[in-house]
Order: sequence, then C-alpha cells, then structure tokens
Amino acid sequence: MSRARQPPLVTGISPKEGAAWTKVTIRGENLGTGPADLIGLSICGHNCLLTAEWMSASKIVCRVGPAKDDKGEIIVTTKSGGLGTSTVSFKLLRPERIGILDQSAVWVDEMNYYDMRTDRNKGISPLSLRPSNPLGIDLDKGKIPQKDMELTFPGMSGDFTSENFSATWYLIENHSGSSFDQLKLAASNLKKQATKKNEGSLAYVKGGLSTFFEAQDALAAIHQRLESDGTERVEGSMTQRLENILNRASDTADTLFQEVLGRKDKADSTRNALNVLQRFKFLFNLPLNIERNIQKGDYDVVINDYEKAKSLFGNTEVPVFKKVYAEVETRIGALRSLLLEKLLQTPSTLHDQKRYIRYLSDLHAPGDPAWLCIYAQHKWILQLMQNCRDEFIGGHVGAVDSEGDTRPSALGRLGHTASLKRGGSLRTPRPRTWRFETPQQVQFVEKLSDVVIGQLPNFWKLWISYVNGSLFSETGEKSGQVEKSKKNARQRQNDFKKMIEEMTHRLVKLVRGALLPTTLPQTDLNLYGGWENKTELTGAWLTQIIHTVRGCHDALSALEIPNDLLQVIQDLLLEMRVHCLMVTLLHTAEDVKRLAEKEDWVVDNEGITSLVFINCLEQLSTKTNGDIDTSHNISVDLSSPDRFPGVQEGFSPTSEQRLLIILSNCQYLERRTFLNLADHFEKHGFTGTEKITQVSATHDNKHLDRNLFEAYIERRADPIAGSLEPGIYAGYFDWRDCQPPTGVRNYLKEALVNIITVHAEVFTVSKDLVPRVLSRIVESVADEMCRLMQCVSSFSKNGALQARLELCALRDAIAAYLNSESNSSFKLALDALPQLHSGGDKKLLEELLNKFKSSMQLQLTCFQPASIMVTI
Repeated sequence: MSRARQPPLVTGISPKEGAAWTKVTIRGENLGTGPADLIGLSICGHNCLLTAEWMSASKIVCRVGPAKDDKGEIIVTTKSGGLGTSTVSFKLLRPERIGILDQSAVWVDEMNYYDMRTDRNKGISPLSLRPSNPLGIDLDKGKIPQKDMELTFPGMSGDFTSENFSATWYLIENHSGSSFDQLKLAASNLKKQATKKNEGSLAYVKGGLSTFFEAQDALAAIHQRLESDGTERVEGSMTQRLENILNRASDTADTLFQEVLGRKDKADSTRNALNVLQRFKFLFNLPLNIERNIQKGDYDVVINDYEKAKSLFGNTEVPVFKKVYAEVETRIGALRSLLLEKLLQTPSTLHDQKRYIRYLSDLHAPGDPAWLCIYAQHKWILQLMQNCRDEFIGGHVGAVDSEGDTRPSALGRLGHTASLKRGGSLRTPRPRTWRFETPQQVQFVEKLSDVVIGQLPNFWKLWISYVNGSLFSETGEKSGQVEKSKKNARQRQNDFKKMIEEMTHRLVKLVRGALLPTTLPQTDLNLYGGWENKTELTGAWLTQIIHTVRGCHDALSALEIPNDLLQVIQDLLLEMRVHCLMVTLLHTAEDVKRLAEKEDWVVDNEGITSLVFINCLEQLSTKTNGDIDTSHNISVDLSSPDRFPGVQEGFSPTSEQRLLIILSNCQYLERRTFLNLADHFEKHGFTGTEKITQVSATHDNKHLDRNLFEAYIERRADPIAGSLEPGIYAGYFDWRDCQPPTGVRNYLKEALVNIITVHAEVFTVSKDLVPRVLSRIVESVADEMCRLMQCVSSFSKNGALQARLELCALRDAIAAYLNSESNSSFKLALDALPQLHSGGDKKLLEELLNKFKSSMQLQLTCFQPASIMVTI
C-alpha cells in the first residue's frame, strides 16, 4: 500500500492584504498534483477556485473575491489530500464604492468588473467584457513554464488585453497543440467577428435613419412657425411674449420670496461660516494661542501647534486659511527672533543654551543657531578677560567687587574636585584685610583665572554637544538634525580650534602684561600692559600667582582639551618660574648686601665670621670704620646666637685685619660653603650644580680672594720691604769701608720682627692662611734684598762677609716659607757678593750665624714647622 498523501498546508501569501480581485500568490506544501487535483480554494471564506491557476505543488495564483470577512485564512482542498490548513491569513481591504456620478480623485477602471452571475466552472471567462476564447477554437494549454515564457519574451505579455500583448506568446501558451487547419479556422473566425462588428454599427445607423429624418422635419417646422409668427404680429413674436411672461413671473417670484430667500442665504452663509469656524477652530485660534504660550514660556506647545498647522494648512489654497496661516508664520518669525536673542544673551547656562538651540532647530530657523551661540560665547569670554585688566588698570575694582571676597572662587571650587588632586582648596581662608594687603597683580590674575575656569568649561561642553549631536538628541538616536550638526561641526573644527587658541593666548598675554611686560611686543603693551605704576612683586607673591595659573591649566587639562592648545600656558608657567627665581635671587642678593651692617668681626675657630657672602664681603672690604654700624648685636639677628659669645662692645678691627678676616671668609666659601651647597642641590635633585659651583668658585670668589690678598700683601709687605734699604744704610754704612762683622745688624732683626707680627696676625685669624701670606711677604723681602745687593757697586772683604751673614741669617730664619721665587732671589743676591776663600772667614760666618739663631731662638720659633715646634 502506498502512503496516504498529506493534506495541503499554506505557509505564505503575497501580498498579505489588498482589495477585492487582488491577484495573490499562495505558497505552501502538498497543494495538489495538478490542475485537476485542485478542487477547492477559499480566501477569507470566499470561494476563489474560479480564478485559481495551479502552478505547482507549492504555488497557486488566484484573485481574491469580495469576501464577507475582513481577515481570514487560506484553505486549499485537493482530491489527493483533502481539506488543508493555513498558518497565515489575508486581510481584505474594503474600498469605498464610487458611484457613476460621484466625484473621484482616481480613475475607475470600468472594465475591471467580474461577472458574478454564476459560480459554476463552465469555461466562461470571469471577465464579462473579455472573450475567453477570441479565436473560437478549442484551447490546448501547453506545459511551457511561465518563467521560460518571460525570459523568451522580455517585457511582453500573453494577455490580449495588455498593452504589451504578444500574439506569439498567446498562441504558444493556449494553442501549442492546435493543428494548422484549426488555426486557419481561428483566423476566419477573427475576420467574421471584425466584419460583424462593423456591420452591426452600420445596421444600427440604417435602422434609425427614418427617426432621424422625422426629428429633423419637426425641428424645421417649429423653426418656420416661430419665424412666421414673429413677422405677422406687432406685439412681438411668440417666443418674445413667452420670454416676457417668464421674466414677469421671475420678478414676481423674486419680490415675493426675496426677503425669505435673503434670510435663508444669510442663515446658510452664517451656518456655513460657523461650521467652518467650528471645524477649523484650531487654526483660527492658533495666532492667539501662540501669543499666550510665548508669554508663558511654553515654547514646546507653540512648536507642536506650529508643526500641526504646517502639516494641515502649509499648502492650502483656501484664501481665509492662507490669511490665518500667514499670521501664524508672522508670530513664529517673531518667536524665532526672540529665541535667538535669548540664545545670544550672556551670561547663560549650558542647559538654557541647549534648550534654545533645540527650539530654533525645531522651528527651522535659518542659519546655524548652535554655531552662532558658540561664536557669541567666545566673544563674550574674551571681553570678560579684557574687562578684568581694564578694571584693575582703571581703578574700578572696588565697584565691581563691592560684595567683598565672600563668594567662593572658581579656583576654590575646583580645589574640591578630582581634577586637581592637590589635597584641598587652592586658596587658604583670607582675612578681611586681604584685598588691601594683596598686590593688584595678584588679585588680577586670580580674578582672570576665575573667569577662565568659570566660563571655558561650559564653552567646551557646548562644542562637544555640537560635535556629537546631543544638542538635538539626548538619547543619541540618529536624525536629520543630528547628522547635520555633526557635518557642520566637522567643517568648523579649525575655526573652533582658533577660538580656543585665541582665548589661551589672551590669557597668557594678560598675565604677561601684568608680570612679564618685557616679553610682549610693543604693539601688545597698549592692550595688555599698563602695570608700570603698580607694586613690584616679591618671590612669595609670584609663587602664589604661579600656583593660580597652574591650577587654571590643570582645570583646562581636566576638560580633555588637546595639549597643543594649552602649550602656551605651559610656556608661560616656565617663564614665570624662571622670573620668580630671578626675583627671589635678586632680593636675596640685596638682603645679603645689607647684612654688612650687622657684621661683628668676631672670628670663630675656623677663621670665619658670621657673614660669608661675596657681595657682602666686597662691601666690607671697602668700608671704613665709620661706615660700619657696630651697635647691632649679631646674636639678635641670626638663628645661632651661641656662635658669637665673645662679642665685645666697641670692637673695631683695622683695615688690614678686616681684609685678613674677609680673606679667611673667602677661603671658607671656596673650601666648604660652595661644596655644601652643591651637595644640598644634588640631594634635592637639582642638575647642573657642577657648573654653578665652578662659576661661583672660579669667577666671583677667586676674583675677590685675589683682590683681597693682593691688597693685604700690599699693605703688609711694602712697609717691611721698604724699611730694608734705610736700615741697611743707617749711620752712613758703606759696604766698601766697614768694620769686621760682629753679628746681624738691627734692621734685619726689625724686619724679622715685622714678619713675625704679620705671622701672629694671620695665625690669630686663620692658620691656613699663614703659609700663603708669609710666602708672599718673604718673596717680597727676598726680592728687595736681591735688588739692594745687586745695586752695590763693590764690596770690601768685611762688607762682603757682613752682607753674606745677613742674607744667610734671613734665609735660614724664614726657610719654612721660601718658594721658588724667593729662593731664586736669595741665590741671585748671594751670587752678587764676592766669594769667601779663607777658612777663617767661613768659620767666622758660621759662628755669627749660630750666635744669631741662639739669641733669637724664641722669636724664630713661629717660623719652624709644626713638628719642630712640638718637640721644642
């Protein structure tokens, strides 16, 4: 036994809705094995089998009939499968019936009426005015698929009622199996039908010809009677009398019913007018409603009413509607101007700006309101920044800030935000006298920063909303306005970048004009300068300004403004830091110079006083005793008073002692202070300390040390060397005629005592300076002795012995401080003397030298090395 076939199943219909007689395509499964197997098809309860055309087991094409149900299923019934089911439904659209005399906006196809006289399938065409078989022979349907026919005859049709009818397609589709004789019979049938049609029209004319003639004769007789009647009577023709009677009747009727008809016409017109007013009261009340809602600020209601009126009456041709709609447009134009004025008002919040921009966009305002708002805000912020400078320069700050400094500043507010993670507010609480104590430049920079931080964030957020389209859509859905906004923003990116650059440059120029006017070109000084008469700022105030500007920079960076737009502020901060450092150093240098007034000249164990600075030392080295104020106790002014316990009232060193003390201070600077500073700088991460140390120690300190040393040597060595020549020739001493030597003469002993005095003076201040000073003293004395010996023309035997004794005694006494120059001088001096040839002279010389050393052993102890002194 074969398997039973499954019942039909409809799974799709296209289209899914339509009016009666709509052609639909039904798709599904098990829709029949052939045209004969299809025995039933209903759509929405209407039998559509008459128009059904079986295409395949999964496709049927038919037309929907005028069913009673508006929506229903598609049921297919086959012999093989029985009654089917459907998973889809069809919705029947019922068009309004248009009568013959009714006006219609569409053309009614009078040929598209189906013959509903029978519901039986008798081979009669459903189109009553279209012959089902125009050839008059039996139909022999071929089995060529419809798709193949469409490919073979593109753009053509087999329907003989179509404009693109193809006879070949029709013959292949309906008579592919007909013989040639049958086709000849079909051609003769077509000819008979055409002849019959023509003969039928002519027979219709022939049959009614007598009627036409009778009508023509009657009309001619009436016309003749009327003409003869008009010529015979004086009162006029019959038609004339008839016309007069009709006119009198019409006048009488008008007289009788004129008042009634007038009242009726007036009532009808009033009723029609009331009906129109009632029906279109929305439009007629709209101008007044717009005015009221504008006054209340209900702009959303105005925009909704305007959109509704525009859609209903925007293209109306009715004069009264056009007049009222024109008044609506006038009110809307005034509203656009009002909203634009509110949008451009300053100051305003970002919320209000967005609201007005959306209103103007919904009202289809010309131009780009968002960009106009950005441009207006940009100009206003620039003017605010310039006004800050003008207020302080013009002296009107009090009038502007009459309420004092009780309001929280923008920097103060930002100090509590996460963008400036600095651990608290940027400004500490200020006393009431702050405004009177703070320099105006500091107040100006803080107020300028308040303006920038208070206004620029909203300005930047407005631009971001303009870029991402959130000005028109908070939810971010795409619309024409959003896409237009993004497009305009892309085109104006460079213009906005220039706006931000102009603001940052204006900020930097205003700050430069107040603090660094020399960095501005001359053309900008008139706009941004004018602070020449204001108080000069110290390092502490400059530090506060740097802190304020840095806070402003951090606040702008938190807005994610590109760094290249803020680079000019970073450059300003760098220059301000350098300027602050320079001002601090200059003020410190001035303070150091004034420290000279507090020098007490008390030397500690290291050979230095309490003030060890180059500029101060220079002043001290050039001042006289009368220039120095010794009434100040240094312990009161310095932090370590116990370093100076031995301060004596009235102590005043000599100029030579002052030079020596300062020289010791310079030496301490070079050996200790500069190195300690370098270590301190390196400890705190400063770079370039080697260069700083080298420049300071090499140039300034060494230059001062050299000058002081030369001045001291000049004051101490010149008197000693100058006393040698008078001492040598005292008592008219002559090298050529003198007594045998008995010992070293007193002038040399006096010179040694003077050298010992210098040694003691230097040793008292700094023992480290003793070799350096005594070496130069000895060098000067040796050079003078050499000169004196070389100037003697001749020596006697006794004179030569006396000269050699004194030179050797001096050389041996100060041997510890001889250098190459002094050794050379002593050698040249001895070479200038005659040589000792006798042993007696040499023995005498040795005895006298020993005698000198023994007699002055105590005095010469200071010239001995430390080891020898300890032994003694």
